[in-house]
Amino acid sequence: MKLSVFIATSLDGFIARNNGDIDWLVNAPNPEKDDFGYNEFIKSIDVILMGSGTFRTVESFDSWPYPDKKTIVLSSSHSESEKYQLQDITFSQATPSTIVASLEEQSFKNVYVDGGKVIQSFLRANLIDELIITKIPILIGQGRPLFGELKKDLHLHHTKTKSFSNGFVQSTYERAI
Repeated sequence: MKLSVFIATSLDGFIARNNGDIDWLVNAPNPEKDDFGYNEFIKSIDVILMGSGTFRTVESFDSWPYPDKKTIVLSSSHSESEKYQLQDITFSQATPSTIVASLEEQSFKNVYVDGGKVIQSFLRANLIDELIITKIPILIGQGRPLFGELKKDLHLHHTKTKSFSNGFVQSTYERAI
C-alpha cells in the first residue's frame, strides 16, 4: 500500500493561515486553469485520510469533491462508528499505524493523506511513502506549517520537480529506504 501527500504550501512553508484560511492559495494566479496534476493523482486514490480541520474546510465547498472515494476523517471528537450522512465518510480515532493496518486488511492500494496535523502524525510514524508538494510563490509570514517536530530525521529521495508558468514549483519525494 502506498500513502501519498499532495499539498500546496506558501514559499515559507505554511499550508494555511493561523485561522485555517487558504485565501492565499485559492486566489493564487492560475491563468491557464491548470490543476497541477491533481485530477490524475486523485483518480489513482482508493481512500482518503484527512484531519477534522481539513474536513471542515472541504465540507464548506459547494459540493463534496470526493463522491466516489471512501473518506476517513481522523478526529478525536467523533466516535469510530459514526457515519457521515452525505457520502462514504467515516470518523475514526485510530492511530496512524492502526488505520494503516486496517486499510491493508481491506486491500486498499493508494491512500491520500491530507491535513497538516494528520500528515505530521503519519510522518512521525514514518508511514508516508510519497510527498508531492507544490510551492506557491507567496510569503504569508505565519500560519500552520506543513512540517512539525520529528523524533528522528526522515530521509527522502527527490524524484522530480516541475515548474509552471504562474511560478508554482512542484516537487515529488519518496521515502528513502
